[in-house]
Amino acid sequence: MKSLKQYSIPYTGLKIGHHEFNYEVGGLFFKEFEYSLVKNGTLKVDVFLEKQETLMVLDFHVWGLIEVNCDKCLSDFPYSIDTKDRLIAKFTESDELSDTEEVITLSKKDIEIDVSSFIYEIINLAAPYVNVCEDPGNTDACDQETLAKLEELSTSEEDSDDKDPRWDILKSIRKN
Repeated sequence: MKSLKQYSIPYTGLKIGHHEFNYEVGGLFFKEFEYSLVKNGTLKVDVFLEKQETLMVLDFHVWGLIEVNCDKCLSDFPYSIDTKDRLIAKFTESDELSDTEEVITLSKKDIEIDVSSFIYEIINLAAPYVNVCEDPGNTDACDQETLAKLEELSTSEEDSDDKDPRWDILKSIRKN
């Protein structure tokens, strides 16, 4: 968690108005989060903070490359992301702090806001749900041996000599 300290913004000394913070996210960042979908990447993060008297508005812009694991050949390949998100931090005097997805609350005792978890969340939400490169089998990152083995083991309906008669019955239902 020591490497995440750089992602804390001390807001107590900031004047009311606009402020900008820039971060670089790499492999050490993702190692701090257990069970991360993204294991590595080179990303840049711009945080535009607008401090007001009762709240702060943080606009995040994250762009760069993340390494994701291909669902087809199981090798890592780079995936480009460029995403924006917003977080609102409200100052409250009560001890009852209730956070929502887009609004967090800060007490009088807080002096800084840690944006590492929000950056991590933004990156993971920008990662593709299905991880397949743009041109499967034809990129440098593709594992040709695994793809060849998949092709060898896959059987199509036309190639199958021993057809199961149960499938013919089910196909006739679809035609009705």
